[in-house]
Amino acid sequence: MPTALITGATAGIGAAFARRLAADGFSLVLVSRDEARLAETADRLKQRYGVAVEILPADLATDQGLEDVEARVRDGVDFLVNNAGFGHPGRFLEVPVEEERRMLKVHCEAVLRLTLAALPGMRSRGRGAVINVASVAAFFNRGTYSASKAWVVNFSESVAMEVDDPKIRIMALCPGFVRTEFHQRASMDVSGIPGFMWLKADDVVNEAMRDLARGKLVSIPDLRYKLVVAVGRLVPRRVAQQVSNTLGRR
Repeated sequence: MPTALITGATAGIGAAFARRLAADGFSLVLVSRDEARLAETADRLKQRYGVAVEILPADLATDQGLEDVEARVRDGVDFLVNNAGFGHPGRFLEVPVEEERRMLKVHCEAVLRLTLAALPGMRSRGRGAVINVASVAAFFNRGTYSASKAWVVNFSESVAMEVDDPKIRIMALCPGFVRTEFHQRASMDVSGIPGFMWLKADDVVNEAMRDLARGKLVSIPDLRYKLVVAVGRLVPRRVAQQVSNTLGRR
């Protein structure tokens, strides 16, 4: 039975990936900081899908946590989902530098190291997949968050081109606003976001899996956000920035 490891696996997009991959017959390794919540999530998945579920409590913002997950990935995973991430409620000049460094550790260093840990085994087995969860914000300018997600997109495309193996899929997933705990945890006021702009996590994951099967390097779920990104690339960057500021945190 193939194995999938998912970071940030207890809520939102990570939990949706866990459900989808369990339904597809994968054994799971779930990574999150909250051990109690990991155990509850694992029990639900075992009961519903009858798959093996391993839990690995780890904080990817710490060296020890990252090393622990890195070691487990090297032991062998067939599908890696780098989903762990978070946002800041304040603008760039309002955020302490240690929090910015923590974001780069989770969004960039963890994605780099876990992807690098997974690929040798995937190449030796002649199969595998890596999905790095980025954001539509990667195509706009919104402080360290969007900059880190832009790095995830570029990194994923670059690695996919270097690996150059149709049996090993590497893709960046760039969702828009998704109904998860993300904004609440970051203490962001999203009351100004229109209801039609929100996506469901399960829909995002299902479209991501379709795009992965098609060999896409970047997945932007839902036509609404495909249009947002397309228009954002056509209009002057300052105009796109103003629109992003209007739709972003208040």
